[in-house]
Amino acid sequence: MQIDLSAPDFARAIPILQQLEQAGYQAYFVGGSVRDALLHLPIHDVDIATSAYPAEVKQVFARTVDTGIQHGTVMVLLHGTGYEVTTFRTESGYQDFRRPDHVTFVRDLAEDLKRRDFTVNALALRHDGTVVDLFAGLSDLAEHRLRAVGDPHARFHEDALRMMRAVRFESQLGFHIEAATTAAIADNAALLAKISVERVASEFNRLLLGHWRQQGLASLIHTGLAEFAPRLAGQASALQAFAALPTTPFASLEIGWTLLSHFLQQAPGPLLKAWKQPNALIAATQHAVTLLAAMPQPSDWQLYEAGEAAVATATAAQTYLQPDFDAASVQERYAQLPIHAAGDLAINGGTLIQAGVQPGPKLGQTLQRLTQAVVAGELPNTQAALLAASRADPC
Repeated sequence: MQIDLSAPDFARAIPILQQLEQAGYQAYFVGGSVRDALLHLPIHDVDIATSAYPAEVKQVFARTVDTGIQHGTVMVLLHGTGYEVTTFRTESGYQDFRRPDHVTFVRDLAEDLKRRDFTVNALALRHDGTVVDLFAGLSDLAEHRLRAVGDPHARFHEDALRMMRAVRFESQLGFHIEAATTAAIADNAALLAKISVERVASEFNRLLLGHWRQQGLASLIHTGLAEFAPRLAGQASALQAFAALPTTPFASLEIGWTLLSHFLQQAPGPLLKAWKQPNALIAATQHAVTLLAAMPQPSDWQLYEAGEAAVATATAAQTYLQPDFDAASVQERYAQLPIHAAGDLAINGGTLIQAGVQPGPKLGQTLQRLTQAVVAGELPNTQAALLAASRADPC
């Protein structure tokens, strides 16, 4: 089988394969780029595998960088772009169920491909577009089937993160995990606890944003993987309810995590911290979850406190819980608020101090009451009106 290699990411890297072959070595595109090309999906980064050992790769090319030479990877610089070129290898050891203790460089493509996770990722591609399929990956691709290369138990003991990759691929690609691979995930689910939270979270985030999210979540639950993910143990019912949401893909992680927090009935701060998510995502989700609890009729003050981003997230989340919810009307209410942030108020603490208000708790309380009054439409947002109201403040 041959495929078109005119996609820019392939086309620009073809000279690397050709130079290696001209020097007497084998060289192929491998991994996700080959799979995605066959699925007619966008191609991003390309990975290159070769029979040349790292020192030999460096002899072939004038400009290289030792990015991971102990594992056989050399970056070749071509026309200002770096391409990772990795020597065929076998691996052994895996005491941490993630990284090999020993790497052995080999000349045989089959030895390299058989250590890969799934058959659809074990395809190789020559510079002329010829596909090399040693493990029936093409038939699995045609059937949208995810099958481990060789013994699935061995593959998951080599790298337990592959189990999360399987359910993530279900969500992203709409594939189904075949029976033996599914059974092996269920048998080895406990190994997920040995993988760093950051790596598990990366796969889970991509699962949340997949077009076939329900499939990925269903497998996460019934294989038992969820029992070994942060704060998901014992939450099968909540996760099933979350998985049963309308199938429209989440437009952002904020929406996904807001809804997950809602169904788990867990505060987003501790939940997302357990998953080691970025502080910005934690803060955004906290605001959105607070506002979601006030839906479908939040007050103007609740909208103001949430802010524009959280309003967008919470209203989007509410449409999953209430399909006939009019998100646009709530967003319009927010847009029509007299002010949207403290900086929009016509006065500030300095103005009040100049007007005779003493610094201290009263100052903050007065600003809070004035802000609430403006948001509620009870006071115009003018300095004169706000100063007059501050003088009449009983506090």
